[in-house]
Amino acid sequence: MRVQVNEITTELSSFDIFSLFKDEEDIIFLDSSKDSEKLGKYSFIGLNPYKKITYDQKIITLDNQKVDGDPFEVLKELLGANQIQNTFDLPFVAGCMGYFAYDLVRDIEKLPNIAKPIMEMPAMVFVFYHHLLIFDHHCHKTYLSVFNPNQKSDQKTTLELEKKTTRIMEIIKSGHPVIYRDTVEEEVTFTSCFDEATYIKAVEKMKEYILNGDIYIANMTHTYTAMTNHNAYDIYKSLRKVNQAPFSAFMSLDETEILCSSPERFMQIRDNKVETRPIKGTRPRGMTEDEDEAYRLELEKSEKDKSELLMVVDLERNDLSKVCRPYTVKVTELFGIESYATVHHLVATIVGKLKQDMTAVDCIKACFPGGSITGTPKIRAMEIIEELEPTRRHLYTGCIGYFGFDGSADFNIVIRTIIKQKEWMAIGVGGGITWESDPKAEYEETLDKAKALFKAVRLKEIDI
Repeated sequence: MRVQVNEITTELSSFDIFSLFKDEEDIIFLDSSKDSEKLGKYSFIGLNPYKKITYDQKIITLDNQKVDGDPFEVLKELLGANQIQNTFDLPFVAGCMGYFAYDLVRDIEKLPNIAKPIMEMPAMVFVFYHHLLIFDHHCHKTYLSVFNPNQKSDQKTTLELEKKTTRIMEIIKSGHPVIYRDTVEEEVTFTSCFDEATYIKAVEKMKEYILNGDIYIANMTHTYTAMTNHNAYDIYKSLRKVNQAPFSAFMSLDETEILCSSPERFMQIRDNKVETRPIKGTRPRGMTEDEDEAYRLELEKSEKDKSELLMVVDLERNDLSKVCRPYTVKVTELFGIESYATVHHLVATIVGKLKQDMTAVDCIKACFPGGSITGTPKIRAMEIIEELEPTRRHLYTGCIGYFGFDGSADFNIVIRTIIKQKEWMAIGVGGGITWESDPKAEYEETLDKAKALFKAVRLKEIDI
């Protein structure tokens, strides 16, 4: 059997176990740090990579060898060559994990090239693993999946896999829970490509485009940068504490570390069923219970925010209709409220059923990037974004997740995320702009979204 899944008896949490393997090669932790009834049931850790595909500056690299073709098609071929039947009661047991950066849209649509890059980072990275640690948070169970990509393995390959499996088990058995010590806040200075005045000016220009009928809504982003000596693991440990989210992730890929605490699902595909959950509409959390409830009710009753979400829902329905069977695309939730550490959000859920000839990669490509972080009409919104945002988004507002060899997939929208390269880091924040937008309030909303990330970077553990 090419896939073996065994339950592990352990008292360690998913983060405890991740902490044991955090320095492994090309480690990826898809982390449902905020568990809930609807979301956040599973987390995954990829170990022992055996294949890696990157797409950087128009060049596809597969295991350090350049290959020709379209990056999406090459990825489809890799997944198709290892198809399996998932007979386990788990959503993901073998496949790859990685990301699509927002800038990959330049290979999907013809867009102007105006915004300046602020870092070097591949537009796509996916890693295929021999081992997956799988955490079922609802049932409090941990599993180890072992995948052998060679259908007719020789004895040497089989023994190597067995050795690696034994090593994983021994490390987990000898592990201890992570200790959270007291913290203090250190000063870290964040600077943005937009100050308040220039952000407001850009929002006003975007509103002119809306008035002229170019777009109905578009997302305006700005990026904060800073320097810090704190390592990525310590920052992520703080981030999990101050801003738990169902679609979080930690990725250490070459020179880049990605610390994500996203609340938003971009696309889930399972048994040919598709689900997307756009977020549009934000209010800060209150200082008291009464103030917090007042903000929540204000969001719930806001016609402006409902209008924003409706426009994005209409766009997502249109995108899904390209890849889904006729009459299967439906809105199953509208104007739901979700609360996180620093903000309340308005959310919706749209579902559909994939056409028979469509794969998970096809679906992601057809709907990428998400409508909640671009705008409608999508292409015109992205053209205006390119004109008004002075720097490229890179990974921010792209997506992180997995593709399974059984045809499944689950990806987030990359928001509430820190990109770290050595001592330098970047944090993107933004919001949807409509004709009703108050430019100053829109700027303040971006600060509300950044608060938890700023705090996570500034926290330092101390011994008492």
